[in-house]
Order: sequence, then C-alpha cells, then structure tokens
Amino acid sequence: MLIAIDGPAGAGKSTVARKLAGLLGYNYVDTGAMYRAVTLIALTSNVSIHDTEALTRLAEELEIRFERGANDETLVIANGRDVTRDIRTPEVSRFVSLVAQVPGVRGHLTDKQRTMAGLGQVVMDGRDIGTVVLPEAGMKIFLTATVEERARRRFFETAGEGYSISLQDHIDEIGTRDILDASREIAPLVQAPDAVVIDTTGKDPDQVVELILSLLRGG
Repeated sequence: MLIAIDGPAGAGKSTVARKLAGLLGYNYVDTGAMYRAVTLIALTSNVSIHDTEALTRLAEELEIRFERGANDETLVIANGRDVTRDIRTPEVSRFVSLVAQVPGVRGHLTDKQRTMAGLGQVVMDGRDIGTVVLPEAGMKIFLTATVEERARRRFFETAGEGYSISLQDHIDEIGTRDILDASREIAPLVQAPDAVVIDTTGKDPDQVVELILSLLRGG
C-alpha cells in the first residue's frame, strides 16, 4: 500500500503522515523536507535562489534519508548532515516555494521520491504526491484548513523554536505560498480527483489520523 497525503502549507500533512506511518509500521517520506533541504543548501552555499542550473545540480547531487529519532521524531539527513531543525527556519520557509518551481529540481526530487516509494508500504506527503509522484497510490488524502488556522499553527510552532514572527506575517506568507504552489506550471498544488478531502480546521492530528485509519478500514 502506498498512501499519498497532499495539501497546502500548514494543513498538518507532516504531523499526520508521520503519526499514520508509525501506527501502520510504514516508512514515512516527507517530500517537503527534500525541497527545504535543497533550499537550505543553496542559502548556506551562496547559491542564488534564481540560479536554476545551480539549484538543479544541488537537487541532483542531494543524498537524503529519513531516520526515526527519539520520541518518534523524524530526522532529516541531507548529504550526511542532520538538518532536521535547520530546514524549518523562517528563511527557508520564505524561499522554498521558489525553489520548488524549478523544473530541474522537481524532476530530480520526484525521481528520488519514486525510488523511495518503490520499497512499498510508504506514507508520503507533499503537494503533488497523488497527482504526479504516486498517481497509483492506493489511498489519496487531501488535507486542508483555513488560512487563519494554518497561520496559527505556524505561529505557535515558530514561537516555540524561538522565532519572533507575528501572526499577520504568517497569514501573509501562507497566502503567498498558496498562490505560488497553486499557480506554478509544473506539478501545481491541486487535489487529485480520487482523493478524500479532510478539513483539519479545529481538529488535532490524532483525530485526523483516526479518520484516515477509518477510511483504510473501509469505514
């Protein structure tokens, strides 16, 4: 079984997918982390976010894997380095949608994602999993939530990590990311026709996971 979970920024994809994979004993692949890793490497290597050829090379050369850490945390190891925290900085969040628009970056990362899925029993989350990466997935979920709800989640998340970013700034950033993700020419954020939509507004991750488990059980 391959399970694809898509949705916009802040909809709860990563948390839900990680919990679901843990309960099922499946491998978890966070494709957003892969784009973030390329963005982080570009920013720390003085590679311009607008240099598509250089970004494509970074994506091609990227060696990335996901490991299970303490308390079931998913560790992101990129080019031999633990970047789990570094890829979640506000600076990376600000530029990742631009990097994700680069055709060469998407091509190389999509290939890596399909290779990971080839092992079977995978829960993979992102923005184009059910439509482009794994259109053959046996279960497709599309998570959504209001912009305000998604911004609140990011506000508390970044505040807990010591960043001082206003709620309004998060609302503005998520609104911009939604537009960029939905309007890009290659693999835009869009709901697969056969995906089940779950509005996570007002729901905690465990409630969403239970809904998905119910669907898997045929409920």
